[in-house]
Amino acid sequence: HPRTPAPTHFSPVVASTDMSASLTLTDVERIAALAHLELTSEETVLFARQLTDILHYAEQIQALDTSDVPGTAHVHTLGSADRDDEPRPSLPVEEAVANAPDPSPDGRLFRVPRVIGG
Repeated sequence: HPRTPAPTHFSPVVASTDMSASLTLTDVERIAALAHLELTSEETVLFARQLTDILHYAEQIQALDTSDVPGTAHVHTLGSADRDDEPRPSLPVEEAVANAPDPSPDGRLFRVPRVIGG
């Protein structure tokens, strides 16, 4: 699949509140070229549809009235959601390993497949 050459000039992107236009295959090919991606024709069609869906969703979000929503500096609410660290009785070992698919021979540990090394 021949790679689409990257454009030699760039036009500025202007923010717009009108996103009702769908992305064309040419738009997706240009975006792919800018990102140095090689897309098949099937991927180009798929991404055009998916990116258009995303833009339409963003359009719906922009239509929401947020004028009465106070601005935030971060996602956390005021105050701490952490509880005090107080000692409490733990789950008995037998109960903790009761549903383990492969408990250790002494029944006190979980055995899991090796994931590091080999």
